[in-house]
Amino acid sequence: MKKYIPGETKEQRKARKNLAKAKKQSLKLQPQPEVITTAPTKSKIAFVVGNGTSREPISLHSLKPFGKIYGCNALYRDFMPDCLVAVDTKMVLELNKAGIQHKVETWTNPNRAYSHMTGFNFFQPSKGWSSGPTALWHASDMTDYDTIYILGFDFEGTGQLVNNIYSDTQNYKASYEKATYFGNWLKQTVITCQNNPKKRYIRVLGESFFTPPELTKLENVENIHVRDFKKSFDI
Repeated sequence: MKKYIPGETKEQRKARKNLAKAKKQSLKLQPQPEVITTAPTKSKIAFVVGNGTSREPISLHSLKPFGKIYGCNALYRDFMPDCLVAVDTKMVLELNKAGIQHKVETWTNPNRAYSHMTGFNFFQPSKGWSSGPTALWHASDMTDYDTIYILGFDFEGTGQLVNNIYSDTQNYKASYEKATYFGNWLKQTVITCQNNPKKRYIRVLGESFFTPPELTKLENVENIHVRDFKKSFDI
């Protein structure tokens, strides 16, 4: 501010100084712009849920806030995932009878038995894989996810008998029957993990559950105990 202005009286100069002082004080009192710091973006995650018994201690409802949930087959009986995959004909007919494909995004392979049914999404072309590995492949095909948790993929399980949450129910084997050979499930799972080396896969398993060496060899696959999984999500 100029100290003197030609032709200005003492009163005018005093009033001008007082006005400038008042403006300066007003600026000091004004709230300063908030400095916003953005926290590092968390990795986008998804959960792929098989129906092996190792996932029984996990509340799937509690995982909803953390990421999209992909499930398969009879999971809808207890929990409605964000996306459901079923490739067995009998299972797809069950889903259609319950109208599940109209309630949740549902995927299957093309089949004459239900080509006329509405609401289903069809893989083109058909993967020809089992439901669990197909769900994992479908989730992995989504580029948004950095980390994919794999639940209930027990493969051999804990013994030679059926290891499925829905054993002894419609469209499933009895719990006393011999378990289905898991080799194809494992092979299909390994293929998906190998084809997506930039994604991180974390398989959750329980006590005494089998860990196939084919998975431990992959650098982008980890195995963690169910208790550590629950602790990490505080569930």
